[in-house]
Amino acid sequence: ATDPEILEFRYPEIRLERYAIRKGSGGSGKFNGGDGTIREVRFLKKRKVTILSERRKYQPYGMAGGKSGKAGKNRLIKASGKKLLLKGKVDKIVKPGDRIIIKTPGGGGYGFKKLI
Repeated sequence: ATDPEILEFRYPEIRLERYAIRKGSGGSGKFNGGDGTIREVRFLKKRKVTILSERRKYQPYGMAGGKSGKAGKNRLIKASGKKLLLKGKVDKIVKPGDRIIIKTPGGGGYGFKKLI
């Protein structure tokens, strides 16, 4: 979770357009799972991008009656506006104006939530 200022300083060919908590992505339970994050990166130059991520196909499971967290998602939005869903592990050439949005998974919840 590199600070946005450091990321842009080290890689001047990108702009971090969004870095936020992915609200509601953690599974519910007596103890809710933690929410994931959302990062949106715009590319200013042609680059090769590699993404190595997990929990894109299967949701993080809950335990002891807790609900699963949301699965992660990786998406490429081309400068033309075309949207492509990316797999968890991918190498891709991006062009100026393209954006990648990475939504990390939420954690699974723990325990039954008592309803009153």
